Amino acid sequence: MKNTQKNEAAPAQTGSRYAELKTMLDDRRRELQAEVQGKMRGVREEGSWGGKLNEVLDAVESAEADIQEELEFALVQMKSETLNKVNDALVRLEQGSYGNCFECGEEIAEKRLRALPFAVRCKDCEESRETAEQRERQLNARRGASSLFLDM
Repeated sequence: MKNTQKNEAAPAQTGSRYAELKTMLDDRRRELQAEVQGKMRGVREEGSWGGKLNEVLDAVESAEADIQEELEFALVQMKSETLNKVNDALVRLEQGSYGNCFECGEEIAEKRLRALPFAVRCKDCEESRETAEQRERQLNARRGASSLFLDM
């Protein structure tokens, strides 16, 4: 009888887990949308990323303004990419595939989903992928370095 009660509780816990994660994803999406839209609205109002379009700047100020604009643009790009990942996670949640690893199919730990709600791989598969990518970069770097010597 105790096993039956545990099995009946599991779907309810799973349902509440997904409800909590959906709420978390929705909240994160609203937050990111507000940040990206606010920044884009600010850009339109100021006429440029730094708002210094009509100011006379010396070379150092101009370089600093360019760097600041590039940083702000990169930040908006990163937030937009994160927003896309959150939207993709919400689609997977609606389809019933959210929370399962793309590689092994196992359920992604709740702790990982809370930390990275748009995760598509479990911790082990993600570590394996990152290790493989790192090896590939090292091989490419070695190939690039050896080709430099061949070009001489």
